[in-house]
Amino acid sequence: MQEFKQLHQQTTPFIIGNVWDAASARCAQQAGYQALGTSSAAIASLLGYEDGEHIPFAELVFMVRRIAAVSKLPLSVDIEAGFSRNPDVIAHHIQQLAALGVVGINLEDSRVDAERTLVPAEEFAAIVSGVKAILQQHQTEVFLNVRCDAFLLGLDHACAETVKRAQLYQRAGADGLFVPCLTQADDIKAVVAASWLPVNVMAMPDLPAFDELAGLGVKRISTGNFAHDAMHRYLLNLWGEIKQSGSYDSLFGTGTAG
Repeated sequence: MQEFKQLHQQTTPFIIGNVWDAASARCAQQAGYQALGTSSAAIASLLGYEDGEHIPFAELVFMVRRIAAVSKLPLSVDIEAGFSRNPDVIAHHIQQLAALGVVGINLEDSRVDAERTLVPAEEFAAIVSGVKAILQQHQTEVFLNVRCDAFLLGLDHACAETVKRAQLYQRAGADGLFVPCLTQADDIKAVVAASWLPVNVMAMPDLPAFDELAGLGVKRISTGNFAHDAMHRYLLNLWGEIKQSGSYDSLFGTGTAG
């Protein structure tokens, strides 16, 4: 956990390889990534579920066990909103994962019911505080990366809401702040300045280059589920080319699938 924590204090942001199974974990490790993080959306898709805690937690644990079995890199796991509303249950879920060697957790402040909505800020901060206290009581050390979804949900006041929540989550015991869909330089500066929490952004079409993000104070960059999506776009093209060409040339590097 200390090694993983130190990755968030480098002068340049570290790029976490977001993976969804043992094979993708091996690929990220071979490519030289410093740490792995699961993508909840990618794992759900892999197993035929919709994203948003539709996957049974036991199946997530199974996938994490297989990923941990093939890689020695620090591993963080996305548990969405915790698969519960009860801090005791959420902490128990985290303890199960920590027993597998997991050193980091992503916990998000939105929930998916009929649609995805933000949990009230004070209510979610209380959950974070409760989870952190239980983990400390049981001497379970994990890096708690709290995800704020104000930008992801496209709120008009997303920056102000994120700044407010960053301060609340810091006081509640968060170790990091993850803000997907945060891409504009002025917004990034404001969020970084709001607390001492290392800020994590996610791949987006308009995300600045890594060196610019370093200058803005970003400490961690996530791939999200986009590598998984790109792989499946390639596979769809490959299947289509095989069917249309009437040969398997594309499987062996002589076709045009891409």
